[in-house]
Amino acid sequence: MLVRSKAPLRLGLAGGGTDIANYYNRFGGYVLNATIDMYAYCTIEPTDNGLVEFIAADLNKKEEYPSTEVLSLSSVLPLHTGIYNRIVSDFVKKPLSFKMTTYSDAPAGSGLGSSSTMVVAIIKAYEEWLNLPFGEYDIAANAYRIEREDIGLAGGKQDQYAATFGGFNFMEFYDNERVIVNPLRLKRWIRNELESSLVLYYTGVSRESANIIKEQIQHTEKGDTKNIESMHEMKNQAIFMKEALLKGDFKGFSNCLIHGWLAKKNAASSISNIFLDELYQYALDNGAESAKISGAGGGGFMMIYCNPCRRISLINALKEKQQGMVLTPSFTETGTQAWTIYNN
Repeated sequence: MLVRSKAPLRLGLAGGGTDIANYYNRFGGYVLNATIDMYAYCTIEPTDNGLVEFIAADLNKKEEYPSTEVLSLSSVLPLHTGIYNRIVSDFVKKPLSFKMTTYSDAPAGSGLGSSSTMVVAIIKAYEEWLNLPFGEYDIAANAYRIEREDIGLAGGKQDQYAATFGGFNFMEFYDNERVIVNPLRLKRWIRNELESSLVLYYTGVSRESANIIKEQIQHTEKGDTKNIESMHEMKNQAIFMKEALLKGDFKGFSNCLIHGWLAKKNAASSISNIFLDELYQYALDNGAESAKISGAGGGGFMMIYCNPCRRISLINALKEKQQGMVLTPSFTETGTQAWTIYNN
């Protein structure tokens, strides 16, 4: 028997950063995001050899443990061991024996929520294998607890919910761990137009999002006026962008992208740098109308909006920059999925 799962990566369209606890606990956070046809994957093969084997194929990392109820939290594959410990302690109450293989379509530090998406994919595989009683909110909430509490990684909350629910979502974050996911019912022509207008450019620079987020948290906790006002503006842009998308107002969408990126840059000094600013200007000089870094900032993927008629010339110009990679993703409507193969 084999159990497989996958979870979609996401584009952060607006409001990213307001899903960090020290902000939304005080002010409430709003985030608009959409999942794309890039995924994190997990396969579980149950065994009876008394071992737990983790293989991160894309990272070329592998670890093996004796099957026990608690594994030492690994510095090599902390997500894998952290999820195992939570699943066993809270739900299974006994050691498990299996081989797990994971990989992602995007590199770590890409700004597409790859780490949290992997956590969701792994939890979904456990749910399928062990018949666990999880709803969508349960999967996302457990993924968040594992990353933020068990492993201690700084970060926001949108990625776990985007990977679990899938599609276009306007998310609300409040104190007492209250989350509301509002799916957007975009008309098909609006989805098609937006999909035809976006280009993803991988900067070739992977970054530690946790370090950038720690800087944002420090500013917010100190009551830094510039930081807090920037976060308020990012939250407002999520509202404006939601309205623009629902109405098919693409000029409004592009303006929100511009204002959201400017506000985000003011939230922490490490969000942008000379390289990213020059890349942003290069995109504008070659047909882009607006752009932003997806995720925490500092590197990863730049999401670029342009007139579809200028998309090819923009792509060709971006390809001339040797260090990067150009992608044209499609939007997806489905969140994390799992299935079982019995005749392997």
